[in-house]
Amino acid sequence: QVQLVESGGGSVQAGGSLRLSCAASRSIFSINSMGWYRQAPGKQRELVARFRSGGITDYVDSVKGRFTISRDNAKNTVYLQMNSLKPEDTAVYYCNAVLVGPLSYWGQGTQVTVSS
Repeated sequence: QVQLVESGGGSVQAGGSLRLSCAASRSIFSINSMGWYRQAPGKQRELVARFRSGGITDYVDSVKGRFTISRDNAKNTVYLQMNSLKPEDTAVYYCNAVLVGPLSYWGQGTQVTVSS
């Protein structure tokens, strides 16, 4: 089992930047995948970026070149650096971790609002 705590959301103007953090309650070194999803009002939750086992990193096309996912294994934390934010990036961002099982865990979510 793992608990995930997100932080770093907020409100910015278009073109601005935010960095989200997701702190896990246990080591993330051997977690199958860990990353970020988002859900905008009236839309389905979608993958934003994640690490997968084997060193694979996935990004949704709409954030490529603007968002960067990174990790600090010593701090059991995954980050999402979001640059050049657009109003369409407005959503609740959720941290997700998948353990062997597969067992999927979610954080409580953090709101990101981008104004034009």
